[in-house]
Amino acid sequence: MNPARAPTLYLICGKIAAGKSTLARRLAARPATLLVSEDHWTSNLFADDLKTIEDYAKYSARLRAAMGPHIVDILRQGLSVVLDFPANTVRNRDWMRSLFTEAMAAHELHWLDIPDTRCRQRLRQRNAGGEHPFQVSDADYDLFTRYFVAPEPGEGFNVVIHTP
Repeated sequence: MNPARAPTLYLICGKIAAGKSTLARRLAARPATLLVSEDHWTSNLFADDLKTIEDYAKYSARLRAAMGPHIVDILRQGLSVVLDFPANTVRNRDWMRSLFTEAMAAHELHWLDIPDTRCRQRLRQRNAGGEHPFQVSDADYDLFTRYFVAPEPGEGFNVVIHTP
C-alpha cells in the first residue's frame, strides 16, 4: 500500500458550532475517504429520545459501541474515515484511539480552537437557518462546554490546530 494513501482516521475536536461538521465534509472530500457523522445517526435513530445531556451520553455511547467495529473494518479495508463525533473529552478520544490502534491506521486529530464568542455567533446563525438536525440553546451550549477538554500533548495524538 502506498504510504501517502494509508488509511487514516480523521478526528475532530471543537466546541458546539466551532465548524466541526464543515471541516469533516472538507476532509471527507479526499479520495477513498468516508464520512461518519454522529449527528446524522443520532438524529435519525434517537431524535425523540434526546432530551437531556444524560440522554446524549447514553445514546452516543450506544452509537459508539455499534459503530466502533464497523469503523475499524472500514480502515482495515484501506479506506480513510472522517469521524464526525466530538473528540471533546479524554474519554471520547481514548475510544477513538482504540479504533485507529486496532485498525493499525494513521490518524489526525483536528482541533478547532475557536473562541466561545464566535461559536455562540455561529450557533445562533445555525439555529436560525434550521438546517442542522439539533437546535442548541445558549444554556445547552454552556452545559456541553463544561465537559470540553482541549487535547493535551501528553495524549499522544497527531494534532492539527485550526484557529480563526
